[in-house]
Amino acid sequence: MKITTLGIDLAKDVFQLHGVDGHGRVVVKRQLRRKEMIGFFTKIEPCLVGMEACGSAHYWARRLTELGHTVKLMAPQFVKPYVKTNKHDIADAEAICEAVARPNMRFVPIKTIDQQAILAVHRVRQGLVKVRTAQANQIRGLLAEMGLVIPKGIKHLFCLVPSLLDEAKDVLPASFRQLIERLLTQLKELKRQVDELELELEILRWHRQNEASRNLETIPGVGPITASALIASVGDARNFKNGRQLAAWLGLVPKQHSSGGKVRLQGISKRGDCYLRTLLIHGARAVTKHAERLPTRYAWLAKLMGRRNKNVAAVALANKNARIAWALLAHEEKFRSDHVALTRPA
Repeated sequence: MKITTLGIDLAKDVFQLHGVDGHGRVVVKRQLRRKEMIGFFTKIEPCLVGMEACGSAHYWARRLTELGHTVKLMAPQFVKPYVKTNKHDIADAEAICEAVARPNMRFVPIKTIDQQAILAVHRVRQGLVKVRTAQANQIRGLLAEMGLVIPKGIKHLFCLVPSLLDEAKDVLPASFRQLIERLLTQLKELKRQVDELELELEILRWHRQNEASRNLETIPGVGPITASALIASVGDARNFKNGRQLAAWLGLVPKQHSSGGKVRLQGISKRGDCYLRTLLIHGARAVTKHAERLPTRYAWLAKLMGRRNKNVAAVALANKNARIAWALLAHEEKFRSDHVALTRPA
């Protein structure tokens, strides 16, 4: 029997397959080892293959696409409703096979190996920044216990800690001073690694070589890090119907809890990629500071800040920037600050 639709429950070594024919009859229900995957899919005719967008999914999607199969990835939360019984590999593979054939299913674009590579750099940078912040807070807390308070900002640690330790050498034990110096040395090394990833090694170099990323950088509140992360994560912006869908994918639109014809909007949903959403909001927060000094240049933002909280204004600007980014990527246009959208006739 010819397999038309095949669901794969991915794993590290043992993969569960569930395949059906054109009439929905089960024709394949088996396990495969990792080394058997390519051989199996080489022998069967091209078919629709569904997988959850999880670890190694993009790798297998590229490999199976090269063999002529049509591969579609889905978010796990969209597959879960199709699980009929208790959770196990067989039920999961069957649910994936059922979900991928639904006409209204939402799919995840398959990332290229270059996109995954630059996103790996972003993830490593994110982890180093987290460790750097924790290290800085530890130094600050230990010094505060000894009555030495440091202003906010990592740069103050590098500038003030050595002099404070020298001034308090008669009061602080030598072991404590040596401990702080060791932690400060580790903090400098972490900062050096973060700077290398941002400026000297991958992110800025990749950004300069990518025209679409350089185009996004012209949006106020979007820098090289945000632009490169957007390009690598979004890929083809035409996968989204409009800018609002991209903003919703990033979790920047309000949640709804509507019923009985009454529309109730809550705070932003915070769905999707937390890293991208954080970059956009932090960039928007930087623009709000300029809007306070130059209200005429940022008229829309200045008016919004006049009637709403600054954090609300920053999130609103991040939402707007996400929609602008979609327009620039989908239509391959340049950013113009004086652009006025055409209103549709009633």
